[in-house]
Amino acid sequence: MTRVLVLNCGSSSLRYRLYDGDEVLTKGLVQRIGEADGDAADHDEALRTLMDDLDLTGLSAVGHRVVHGGERFTSATVVDDEVLAAIEELIPLAPLHNPGALTGLRVARKLLPDVPQVAVFDTAFHATIPPEGALWAVDKDLASRWGLRRYGFHGTSHAYVSRETARVIGKPAGEANVITLHLGNGASAAAVRGGRSVATSMGMTPLPGLVMGTRSGDIDPSLIFHLHRVAGLSLDEIEDMLTRRSGLLGLSGANDMRTVLERAGAGDEDARLAFDVFCRRIREYVGSYLAVLGRVDAITFTAGVGENAPRVREHALAGLEALGITVDPDRNARNELIISPDGSPITVCVVPTEEELEIASEARKAVS
Repeated sequence: MTRVLVLNCGSSSLRYRLYDGDEVLTKGLVQRIGEADGDAADHDEALRTLMDDLDLTGLSAVGHRVVHGGERFTSATVVDDEVLAAIEELIPLAPLHNPGALTGLRVARKLLPDVPQVAVFDTAFHATIPPEGALWAVDKDLASRWGLRRYGFHGTSHAYVSRETARVIGKPAGEANVITLHLGNGASAAAVRGGRSVATSMGMTPLPGLVMGTRSGDIDPSLIFHLHRVAGLSLDEIEDMLTRRSGLLGLSGANDMRTVLERAGAGDEDARLAFDVFCRRIREYVGSYLAVLGRVDAITFTAGVGENAPRVREHALAGLEALGITVDPDRNARNELIISPDGSPITVCVVPTEEELEIASEARKAVS
């Protein structure tokens, strides 16, 4: 029983892949669900159509991407009514993401009642971060009551890529220390020691850390108080600004790195500055994770920007040669698997992420 259907349900979209082992049998995307010109009236219709079209014979599980698992869910979990209720309670921590996953889970349970539904959490991989890396210096009673701590995200990507990186450099995953850089419209860094996450850049939500397409990444928290008290912005307006109108978009007017690079090359100073801010933040996290890990075997770029933007990779690691980090310009331009020179103390890699494959693997483990 090696077949697994992987579902990633957003508020108005449904991304799916059907696996037999590691082989992708089919994949697709249903868009603009619920909109007048969309592909389906609702998630129920989208999933019914999908399941009518697919050959689900011998399906061993359905793996669902769930962004936030809070402190309770630290591994992939077979879903029952109690688990569904717990995921619903976590909506305040991921109001843009968990509702879509819940909808997908409920509809899939109804349409495939005899197939185990497995929730695979973005936060689970980072549950191994030690307390000194997960906790903030705030009132401990408030933190305990309201779950104020670093959870981290993109866990399936960081898990898969760190393990693949260990394979590329010829070390057992349990012995490799890797810094993984997941750079897309959402972006995060992780420090992985022997296959276990020990630090990551995102926090209680996916907002902090690296600069992203529309999200600010790290800011001074007092900026929020200042905008509220002095500029008169409501908390909702500030949250919307930090999550939807900041990052590359806020700095340059474009949230796509390809557009930013094109404009910077044409002399647009806002785009050039956005590029520099984006890369410097990566460099700062790489430096801090070198300190956290002590010994680093590899630094790996992944996701849309990480896999396809040589200029980002080169600029983000520029000036770190004294720390044993060097990028070979020719290998980098060709997007090779290893882009550092032979013999470098720290290997720099470009490893394509396979989040859906990781979800399928985790779903099989949960049902076995």
